[in-house]
Amino acid sequence: MGFVKTQKTNAYFKRFQVKFKRRRDGKTDYRARIRLINQDKNKYNTPKYRFTNKDITAQIVSASITGDMVLAAAYSHELPRYGLEVGLTNYAAAYCTGLLLARRVLKLRDLDQEYEGNVEATGEDFSVEPSDGRRPFRALLDVGLIRTTTGNRVFGALKGALDGGLDIPHSEKRFAGFKKDEKQLDAEVHRKYIYGGHVADYMRILAEEEPEKYQSHFSEYIKKGIEADDMEALYKKVHAAIRADPSMAKSTKEAPKEHKRYNLKKLTYEERKARLVERLNALNSSGGGDEDEDDE
Repeated sequence: MGFVKTQKTNAYFKRFQVKFKRRRDGKTDYRARIRLINQDKNKYNTPKYRFTNKDITAQIVSASITGDMVLAAAYSHELPRYGLEVGLTNYAAAYCTGLLLARRVLKLRDLDQEYEGNVEATGEDFSVEPSDGRRPFRALLDVGLIRTTTGNRVFGALKGALDGGLDIPHSEKRFAGFKKDEKQLDAEVHRKYIYGGHVADYMRILAEEEPEKYQSHFSEYIKKGIEADDMEALYKKVHAAIRADPSMAKSTKEAPKEHKRYNLKKLTYEERKARLVERLNALNSSGGGDEDEDDE
């Protein structure tokens, strides 16, 4: 057998440092994160947008030595309270979630009256202007591991936060409707996405070409009596309801009577001592029985 050089020696394994857990799980890009939060003190607030197939999460988070502090949060599962009961994960719902987050944090800071934002969503790019009094609430966009493609839902949430009155540095290049060849944003296309027009078009196409697929794919819309022509009016009502009362409602869900426990309950010193006495007594009694059998 020929000589085989050891690639990784004992010295390598002795010095090996395990990466952070969220890096091992593929949840956090620490290279991007440290560049985001390592700035001036007045730029530490960062909105975080997280997306799943069942929910949309938007948060205003500030980084500190002890950990991340969540100032405010908004979730798409709150939207049924404002009149949107179906389609909670599309671009229009992401816009509503971003709008809810912006109005909520501004109300928390008593800035909601001073900075109303863009009340009527036209699809055009909007940036809040500082007033004579307090400066607008400034935040930075943290998309995490989400792919920043043109028309991604994360930019729908960004647009909602901008129209809600937050000051977030951004570019219009990633909004839905941006044309790369012309290098400009088509406001009509963007407005269509904000009010769920793309969903309405898909509903019309399926209803004409594949009625069976339409019945299964949009079954919840049919149950609620929502048609393609009702989309824009529905989202306008939702936007108005969010601006009227963006505060978070307390959960009406009852606390569980019995909490599930997946690990053993930690015993006190007295309980451990009592268990040891029981085991010794059981062991002595079983040992005494064996001696009696041997004598017989």
